[in-house]
Amino acid sequence: MSVFDGLKGKAGELKDKATELVGQNADKIKGGIDQAGNFVDKKTDGKYADKVDGFQRKASEAVDKADRGRGPGEPPAAGPTPPAS
Repeated sequence: MSVFDGLKGKAGELKDKATELVGQNADKIKGGIDQAGNFVDKKTDGKYADKVDGFQRKASEAVDKADRGRGPGEPPAAGPTPPAS
């Protein structure tokens, strides 16, 4: 087994752990996203509000995607089945 095989295994474990943590804390993470965006809006007097809102929306969607179909302690949800060729 090469060093890279070991690193790939560790990367997969870290991804699984991160997904689990997001699933357990999705509401807190989304609240933090909202707070960060509101802070930036306040500090910039809303100059970049449209860009900040877009970031908040995309970040919240990423949290939803990571959390989709999972509850605490559940395995990751299976993705869609690819079409038959």
